[in-house]
Amino acid sequence: MATRQIPQTDPNPAAGTAATAAEAATAAAAAAAEARRRTTALRRQIGAQLLFELVLPLGSYYGLRAAGTGQWLALVASGLLLVPWIVYGIVRQRRVNAMALFSLSLVAIATALSMVTGSPRVLNLRDSWVTAAIGCWILGTLLTRRPFIMTSSRGIVIAKVGEAGLKEWEARWNSEPAFRHHLRTLTAVWGTVFLLDAVLRVVLVYTISVDAFPLTSTLLWLAMLGGLIGFHNRYVTRNGLKV
Repeated sequence: MATRQIPQTDPNPAAGTAATAAEAATAAAAAAAEARRRTTALRRQIGAQLLFELVLPLGSYYGLRAAGTGQWLALVASGLLLVPWIVYGIVRQRRVNAMALFSLSLVAIATALSMVTGSPRVLNLRDSWVTAAIGCWILGTLLTRRPFIMTSSRGIVIAKVGEAGLKEWEARWNSEPAFRHHLRTLTAVWGTVFLLDAVLRVVLVYTISVDAFPLTSTLLWLAMLGGLIGFHNRYVTRNGLKV
């Protein structure tokens, strides 16, 4: 005679629910910790960029001038401080950054021309060449499938929502025309501001003293960058691009 099997039931369903909730809480905590780690790393990178690309060159120029060094030599020395930072970036990323090498080339050309002319003002033009080149490159990405803002935002998106969130964010490019429009608009604004900065730097080179130029041009760039970032954040929030 066949025996009838009695269905097995969970003797303690509350325990299973609690375990699932605990696992979910652990996963959420791990994700939050990873997001904080990525954000901290991003802030450190930005801090290092400000230190090596703004503070040290500016401080070294005025320090050398205070020590009696000539304008031309002080400008060359302050510019050379960028070289170790660029080399470090290449080694850390394990790839050659075309824009970094291009910027170095422009600095080298400006230095060579200033040696021929003997004019430190020509040497100060190197910053204008660099920002103009960056502006043209940013605007040039509008002709590609991935404009500047699309590629430059990847690190920030990963820091906030991880690799899975990045894939979802990038998938919007193929499915949302408005998303593509907004990213192209932001790219055009960034490129235009870089070109405007280049023009204003040229004006400053020939209208203020050589010693006043490094500080004035740096303050100008910080003001323009602050305004640009402020506009960027408002535009991103208003148009649903924020992650």
